[in-house]
Amino acid sequence: MKWLLTTFIALLVLTALQPWLQKLGIGRLPGDVRFTRNGREVVLPFTSTVLLSLLLTLLARLI
Repeated sequence: MKWLLTTFIALLVLTALQPWLQKLGIGRLPGDVRFTRNGREVVLPFTSTVLLSLLLTLLARLI
């Protein structure tokens, strides 16, 4: 259950920080969904979220 909450929070953070993170290449990985609807671009960074969640989990376990 913790991983689901972590993934959801990471998805919210990544979506909010998307313009800044795109400069770093986050959000353009295979598995990240991007589409345009009604003239507005919608980005769902699934792969980036999982990758960053794993990295943060590993970092938290090391500390």
